[in-house]
Amino acid sequence: MSHWIYLGIAIIGEVIGTSALKFSEGFTKLVPSLVVVLGYSIAFYFLALALKQIPVGIAYAVWAGLGIALVTLIAWVLYGQKLDVWGFVGIGLIVSGVAVLNLLAKTNGS
Repeated sequence: MSHWIYLGIAIIGEVIGTSALKFSEGFTKLVPSLVVVLGYSIAFYFLALALKQIPVGIAYAVWAGLGIALVTLIAWVLYGQKLDVWGFVGIGLIVSGVAVLNLLAKTNGS
């Protein structure tokens, strides 16, 4: 079960790093730039740990799907980014695809 926790930590690190990219203004601001580097460092370290038990295709699907949904939520809250109905449909399809991979596909490494 710890491998899923590692993947969760990796996703959180990636979301923090990606969200800080906007604040770094092209790596011209020191503190947000350091947050980006730290976030991605945490993300890749814990992703590597998760990949010891989770197949790479499944891990990356979960990473990407949840990352997209969370970064979109953060962009809405912090930057006022708006989504139209098709944006919500697209994100719903991504999350649904991740759920299908994890709940129904026989490639799950649990």
